[in-house]
Amino acid sequence: MKHLFVILFALTACVSVSAQSAEKLYQVGKKLYDAKNYTAAVPKLKAAAEKGHKKAQYRLGRCYDKGYGVAENDAQAVQWYQKSAAQGHAKAQYQLGKAYKDGEGIGKDRVKAVSYFTKAAKQGNGDAQYQLGKAYMKGKGVTADEKMAKTWLKRAVKNEKDGRKIMEKIRKEAAEGDEDAKKMLGLIQE
Repeated sequence: MKHLFVILFALTACVSVSAQSAEKLYQVGKKLYDAKNYTAAVPKLKAAAEKGHKKAQYRLGRCYDKGYGVAENDAQAVQWYQKSAAQGHAKAQYQLGKAYKDGEGIGKDRVKAVSYFTKAAKQGNGDAQYQLGKAYMKGKGVTADEKMAKTWLKRAVKNEKDGRKIMEKIRKEAAEGDEDAKKMLGLIQE
């Protein structure tokens, strides 16, 4: 019994050290990423991502998505977004929704796009709330529903982090004559 306890303790310590090192790798990689030193950030982010760190997986996906420190590769970006999204990371869920919506790195699938936008929107991601509102308004990937469109668009423009930027985008597009943006403004102002 004592031997079993020692083995369990050693395994727990290994898992703890592994988790800490993934977090440490991510923190170093994030600092480099934020400093736009992508070439140095990618190996740190990849090491943390391979250990299952969801934020590292998301940022590594962004690197492949935008060609930051690596050759741009939408399929590789999607793979990392999927790993992060499976762990509930809202930004990865939003990016995965965009990939499905646009068919970049994966087959176009509006229903799956709406599913991922919904997951991210429910966690407060303003961009996902906007995309979800737009999907309900246009009936793309989901049955058109003006009430749901209005609900999600209002949440998007009231979003603490992204709301102002989203509202500015809608107003700018409406001023340029975009009919969808004009309809969104009408829904938001009702």
